[in-house]
Amino acid sequence: MAERRAAPAPAAEPDFLQSNDLACEAVGGKVIFATDEWFAPAANLLKRLFVQRETPKFRASAFTEFGKWMDGWETRRKRTAGHDWCVVQLGVPGLVLGLDVDTSFFTGNHSPCVSIQAGCLDNPAPFSLEGDRTGMAASAGQLAAVATLGSEAWPELVCVSELKPGYSDCCHNYFKVNFNHRVTHLRLNMHPDGGIARLRVFGVGQRDWSSVSHQDVDLVALTNGGVCLGYSDAHFGHPRNMIGLGRSANMADGWETARRLDRPKHLKVDQRGILQVPGSEWAVFRLGRPGLVGSVEVDTEHFKGNFPDSCRIEACSLTPEDEAQCISNRWNSGKWQVLLPNQKLRPHGRHLYGEAELALRSPVSHVRLVISPDGGVSRLRLWGRPAAPTAAAATNQNTPSKL
Repeated sequence: MAERRAAPAPAAEPDFLQSNDLACEAVGGKVIFATDEWFAPAANLLKRLFVQRETPKFRASAFTEFGKWMDGWETRRKRTAGHDWCVVQLGVPGLVLGLDVDTSFFTGNHSPCVSIQAGCLDNPAPFSLEGDRTGMAASAGQLAAVATLGSEAWPELVCVSELKPGYSDCCHNYFKVNFNHRVTHLRLNMHPDGGIARLRVFGVGQRDWSSVSHQDVDLVALTNGGVCLGYSDAHFGHPRNMIGLGRSANMADGWETARRLDRPKHLKVDQRGILQVPGSEWAVFRLGRPGLVGSVEVDTEHFKGNFPDSCRIEACSLTPEDEAQCISNRWNSGKWQVLLPNQKLRPHGRHLYGEAELALRSPVSHVRLVISPDGGVSRLRLWGRPAAPTAAAATNQNTPSKL
């Protein structure tokens, strides 16, 4: 059931994996209904994984009173009509670009097939699941409550599709999605029963900007539609972590690069104490809405011996066509202007910069954080006022991007 085969050379991963996970528990995603949770609860589907290479766990000798302990959602062997399914409330409503149905360690008990439907609810569902639900199934009252959502009629993102078992070389079942509508909830259908370790919902958040007027908001936050479009290195942690919710949990919940190999053998500093090194690393973000940045926060929390020596932030305004061209040439574009000039950084601390430090006073749509020579940043915040929408900007927010 849990044999792990040797992994072959990795295949090219889908572009959508660079987007944000809109459903993980760290951004508020939750399972609000499940037909059956006998062996393992459906809430496990949304467990946060900070590092993409990290996998669900397997404990060979772990059993509960209901059977084998599994790190995922596993239903009993169904002996009645129908199939098992659950409803997931996204932590960040938005456009779904792709899905990863991960069957890790479910090697003789994975769900044979899956389908996924999407809904957009004006109001939150009036029910949810609480506590450890191992060994439980939906009650008649819960079935009646979830029926009011009409989820069986929601449009399909993924039609009934075969799943591969949870061996390390085939456990990730990727599905690209072409659905240009805002999504708040998903219905995950197992056909007919079995186990799934994780569900990851990759996309771009969508906020109702009509409710925002004359107030500063974090223009790059994932909850406001910010998304990472490119980076130079993400050896220890992906730069999309920097636009996550709240403060970082640990170093894995941030962007961290490998040590650059072009570091001088003997380091020198200038009069400001900034290292004079030839190399740097960078990450590019599209703002959730173009706007005028009024203040910046660069947080190196948890990075005590591996923080960058310095950073700067560049910015520009791009049309969708400009963005596509920049992505194709790995952001070697001449349109960048300095938003925040080079700043010396400290370990394990929040660095706040106001209008006095900023060098650009016009609306921008994209930013590039440049760190020198390498290291880790836990959070990036860009506080400002959203600009009035234009047709080009509106189109840009709905354009999936490829690295």
